[in-house]
Amino acid sequence: MADDTHASETSPAGLAAGDRPDALSRLDETAEALTVLRDSFTDEEPLDTALQRLADTTSGAIPDADAVTVSLMDLAQPRTAAATNPRLIEVDEKQYSANRGPCFESARTQRAVRAVVGEHLDEWPEFEAAAAEHAIRAYLSVPVLLPSSKSTQEQHLGSLNIYSYTAAAFDPFDEGLMRLFTTTASATIACAQRQQRSRDHISSLEQALVSRAVIDQAKGILMAVHSCTADEAFAMLVQRSQHENIKLRDIAKNLLDSVTSS
Repeated sequence: MADDTHASETSPAGLAAGDRPDALSRLDETAEALTVLRDSFTDEEPLDTALQRLADTTSGAIPDADAVTVSLMDLAQPRTAAATNPRLIEVDEKQYSANRGPCFESARTQRAVRAVVGEHLDEWPEFEAAAAEHAIRAYLSVPVLLPSSKSTQEQHLGSLNIYSYTAAAFDPFDEGLMRLFTTTASATIACAQRQQRSRDHISSLEQALVSRAVIDQAKGILMAVHSCTADEAFAMLVQRSQHENIKLRDIAKNLLDSVTSS
């Protein structure tokens, strides 16, 4: 990897110290964005909604952030879960299909990675071509790490990807701000994940209870019609399910529907 890939190793070429907003104002912007993120979050939000909120607030937290995406770096199927500019999802997807690029480098090293478009043609040609097509000049990818608990280690969720149409965008101070931002925001994301898992679990339980009730009613009908035991009625349902290759619950529901419609 080239030495200029990571912003902490070099400063943006040709960028004078006075060309960037001063540190205090940039810190204030990040703090304000974090406040917005915290105050607007609700426990009812699914994960992708929380990630979209993260992308939206990030765009106001750092100078020259013209667009922001959030990549979920699942090894089986990485995807862009949120974007302030849907057209730039293509730049993310080119990296996914090639299995390389600055967001993959950020995921691998779990460090912020800055890339100036045009300087990494040999390393990440797919990213370079897609970024150039969309007039992107600079790119900053910051890992999003979910906090550890007593039973689990810190979990790498994905990457916060920041796009700029300015080649001199982003510097080491921006990287530090984004690490602070993602560290704080990860608590919000972790909460959203827990809420989503809880909702999914409750939905599964509710579905199981409905299925059990339908099957029990179908068993009762078979017991009455065939003068058989509950176990024998259940065996009839299972046999028909296997023979017709239809789920047991659907077999039971079809039986109920045929009785109520006759």
